[in-house]
Formats: sequence, structure tokens, C-alpha cells
Amino acid sequence: MKNVLIVSYSQSGQLADIVTALAHPLEAGGIQVHHEVLRPQTAFPFPWPFFAFLDAFPESVCLDPRPNKPLAMPDGAVFDLVILAWTVWYLSPSQPITAFLQSAEGKRLIKGKPVVSLVVCRNMWFSAFDTLKTLVTEVGGRLVDHVALTDESPSLLTFITTPRWMLTGRRGRFLGMPPAGINAQQTAGVTRFGVALAEALAHDEEKREQSMLSGLCAVKVVPHLIMSERAGRRAFRVWSKLVRLCGRAGQWRRVPALILFALYLTAAILTIVPLHFVLQRLAAPLFARRIAAAIRHYGQPSGTDGARMTYE
Repeated sequence: MKNVLIVSYSQSGQLADIVTALAHPLEAGGIQVHHEVLRPQTAFPFPWPFFAFLDAFPESVCLDPRPNKPLAMPDGAVFDLVILAWTVWYLSPSQPITAFLQSAEGKRLIKGKPVVSLVVCRNMWFSAFDTLKTLVTEVGGRLVDHVALTDESPSLLTFITTPRWMLTGRRGRFLGMPPAGINAQQTAGVTRFGVALAEALAHDEEKREQSMLSGLCAVKVVPHLIMSERAGRRAFRVWSKLVRLCGRAGQWRRVPALILFALYLTAAILTIVPLHFVLQRLAAPLFARRIAAAIRHYGQPSGTDGARMTYE
């Protein structure tokens, strides 16, 4: 019997539902699944109070997370495959997932193992995926597959619906805008990845240096989001360092810096992001090779095509 470890952290419950959909075909295929839900030593609230939401920014970007509680599994447990189900905080992996990958137990569980990444976010996952891939590689893991599920609503609308959900807990329709987050059809479609993994594990494919989820539309790469995100990532690095100079997480003396960051972020969303989008469209022919290379990079290792979509 194959043993699969799923490590996740879900604040809103959305990711937990997706993990359930992924795990069901594995369990139905006779695979032993252990789902490890990460528990920060100091819990992150949901919905987020406004300043708590901002206060998570610097440490998320600087990969300096608050630690998790000990894992709820037997000492020395060994798995054939590790699935990391995670979300994006400020263009970085969420703090609990980062803390897991930096912990001694996380490093032991990942070392030498094939790893599948499953990210669920608003739409920008590229920088966070690069970070996660680096963290996995540094501890000796092999990232063999990556799945990205994003909000299918127009990007400009998600700038309203997603923060509303995070700060109030309400994700339903709002002023004619669609619900925030991953829709029911997307969640149900995750079962195709569970079916494919169950079949691959039955044939020891996790031991090979190749994707088990190719041909299943694992990711969708939107070129203009890559370039916008890279610009945002550079700004976030500067702002995170400035805020940390003003104090540690939870200290009131860094509140003024967080307010300035919030004002910057709001102004950027209203002005810089639309302008950047227009400039990208105009300059696209000049950067065609760079854009094509980025699409290839983020399409790996599982690919963007749907040649095996008979699983749906």
C-alpha cells in the first residue's frame, strides 16, 4: 500500500474542500492518505482584522514565518508522495507552509521524496511558486507536479471581491459582481488529479523523473500577470524591509508604516496596475521571446494542455 502525505493550511475552508476532492480518488484507490493540517502556534484569524491582515505582509515576503505547532503524526512516519496544498500571501507562500518547509520535521518528510504542489489563489501564483520550488529543492525534495487553481472572475473585480472576503468573511455576490474564490465546478474538477495520481502510484510512476499530471490542464499561464507580478514582487521586497525596520510583528510602532504600505497598494491597484497592463500590451512584440520563455517556465512541470481530460 502506498502512503501519501497531504500538508495544507486553509483559513477560509476553501482549500480544505479542494483537498477533500483531491484525496477522495486516492483513498478510493486503496492508498493510505494522511492529511496534516498545519496549526500555527499563534493562530491567524479569519476573517482578518484589517491591521492583522497588513501585519502578516512583511514576514510573509521575507520568509520569516511564525512557527507551527508540532505535527500530528507518528514520529518517523515515511511517505511515498508528499502533496503540498497551499495559498498565496503577498506573492509568497502562506506563512504556515513556509514554516513547515523550514522546520526540521518538514525537511525530513520532504527530503528525497516526490512532491506535488497544489496552489489555490486569486490569480498571481508565479513568484510564490518559484519560492516554494526553491524551498522544496533546498531540502532535497523533487517537485514532480504543480497544479494552480485561480479565481476565474475578471482580475479587476477580484481586487474587490477577494479583499471583501478576506476582511469580512463574505464571499457571495456583491453589487452584481461574482462570488469570490474557486467555483464549485473547479473544485469538482480537482478529482481528475486524484484519479491520475492514484493510477500513477499504482504503477510506481512517482519514482520516475516525470510529471504524473501532464495533459490535465494543471496550470493556466497568463502572460500579462507574470510581468505585473514581477514588478509587484520587487516593490513588496522593498516595503517589507522598510516595515520591519519599524518594529516586529504585532508591535504598534510599525502601524504607521503599514498604513503607508496600504495607501501605496491601493494607489498602485488604481493607477500603476492598469497602466502597466496597457504598456505590456503595447510592448508585447518587443518582449515576445521573454514572454514565451516565462510561459514555458511556469507551465512546467505538469503543463497547460488538456490531452488527457477524459478524467473529468
